Amino acid sequence: MANTEPTPSGRERRRHERAQAEWPVSIIIDGGLREAKIRDVSRSGVCFFLDRPIEEMTLLEISFELPGHEELVKGRGAVVRCERISSMLEHFEIAVFMTDMSDPDREAIEKYVTDWKGC
Repeated sequence: MANTEPTPSGRERRRHERAQAEWPVSIIIDGGLREAKIRDVSRSGVCFFLDRPIEEMTLLEISFELPGHEELVKGRGAVVRCERISSMLEHFEIAVFMTDMSDPDREAIEKYVTDWKGC
């Protein structure tokens, strides 16, 4: 079940470096298209903001434009975290572990993260 209460950040569990981002992302869930905003990306996952919760372990598809990459980045993943941003807002921070993504897309994200970290 999605966590509908704001929670403090827990122990860092990510394996891959991530970079902050502020891009639109398209999400296909239950056959419907939703638009959201990415918070950060890594080789293995994407975190975004959405105006509704999504149950943990829900499978979904995502696609987004990555600066410096000519093709849309596309993949499938599972929701591993869904937290309400604030008790005052109906917006949620949702983390997705990417289970299916092409190697070129993963490499493009990794390059973006490396370049972003070097700034």
